[in-house]
Amino acid sequence: MIGKLIVERLLARGDEVTTLQRSPSGLANREGVIEVLGSITNITTVEEAVAGQDGVIHLAAKVDIVGALDEFVAINVEGTTNLISAARASGVSRFVHTSTPSVAHGGASIVGSGADPADPDSTSGHYATTKAMAEKVALAASTPEMPIVAIRPHLVIGPGDTQLVERILDRARSGRLPIVGSGLALIDATWVDNAADALIAALDRAPELGGRALVVSNGEPRTVHELIARITEAAGVEWNPRKVPTKFAIAGGRLVEKIWEITNREDEPPMTGFAAEQFSTAHWFDQRETREALDWTPTVSLEEGWQRLAEHYQ
Repeated sequence: MIGKLIVERLLARGDEVTTLQRSPSGLANREGVIEVLGSITNITTVEEAVAGQDGVIHLAAKVDIVGALDEFVAINVEGTTNLISAARASGVSRFVHTSTPSVAHGGASIVGSGADPADPDSTSGHYATTKAMAEKVALAASTPEMPIVAIRPHLVIGPGDTQLVERILDRARSGRLPIVGSGLALIDATWVDNAADALIAALDRAPELGGRALVVSNGEPRTVHELIARITEAAGVEWNPRKVPTKFAIAGGRLVEKIWEITNREDEPPMTGFAAEQFSTAHWFDQRETREALDWTPTVSLEEGWQRLAEHYQ
């Protein structure tokens, strides 16, 4: 979703783009696009993808709710190491690592903060932990010759999103989408066009920003209840949530995570500790530093985004 928008924007301004992903993107027939198919865990494939490129925007990650830790490490940490190593050897002059605010979220509320340092020891869940490890690897590898910037888009929303929007809708349809706590915690979201623009801005300004991490959002905090209600309303899905106490949801979610991991289940659990924390605590961010550093501001408001989402489902 984000990747396609980035490619379209880069092509529109005259850049030549190579994409790397596991399955065809539908962009291979576009003039100015070379498509490489394969995994970021394969160093030969990665070397092919970065050859001759001036810049890299790294979006690849394992973002599943469940799975073995070694799978997350292989993709999120070792895959990032592969890409940085190949990019440096190929002479890439700027590198953007796509991270997540959860790398610095220990479960407490975040109210108007900036980009606190990534801390794998305080994160919750394999995804956040390995993304924190990967960000530390990336920023430590930043040099004047290949500056690396970490951009943390928060809750990216847009048409075709399978990570957040479709999961919310699937659970709402089946009656498995409760409100954890009061539902009044304020959280940030990022419309997908704004995320794409911010990542390209980071690519352009990498020489001045090497070694830094920045959180990106629309800068329009909304309650958890409102965000879910607007998504389900846009898709025409009825949502009648029950409330689950926060402590019960977090404890139960962590227990479920352990059960799923021990039994090697691949279906999505009804709740995880990470999800319970994310949807019961405030996490919104001061965007002044980000906007000044990137010379960027969002162009699509959440209100316009809801309208676009409704048109997509209609």
